[in-house]
Amino acid sequence: MNEWIRKEMRAIPLINVFIYGSLLPGQSNHEVVSAYAASSKPGRISGRLVDCGAYPAAVRDEIAFGRNSIIRGLWITVDRAGLAAMDRLEEFYGAEELNEYERIWVRDAADQMVSGWVYIWVSGRGCPSVVEDYWPDFYARKIGTANK
Repeated sequence: MNEWIRKEMRAIPLINVFIYGSLLPGQSNHEVVSAYAASSKPGRISGRLVDCGAYPAAVRDEIAFGRNSIIRGLWITVDRAGLAAMDRLEEFYGAEELNEYERIWVRDAADQMVSGWVYIWVSGRGCPSVVEDYWPDFYARKIGTANK
């Protein structure tokens, strides 16, 4: 790789995003982020998952904090185009807009030096809570049970 390309790659700011549901590897929307993810590492944030059918939503409410609930997922780094792709999927149009998901800044529950964006709902919207902390495990059992 020549020096100019190396300089250009360093100039592109990378953005940390916590993913926990259908964007994870092996899940239905992973292709939305796979082309943009420059790196990934396991992580955990405070909050709870609710079951929206084929995908979850993260909720950071009094119920979650009262239970000390944790959500396991991945921290990925993406460029602005990757963040824009996730904004489209999550129907996030910006602050003070009517969004399907809100995008908020959080810190990792185990490593306070790691922080970034995550898409959440501000309430559970009547969806059932997921008892587990990792969506792919829950969803695999859910669809396995439904197919029996």
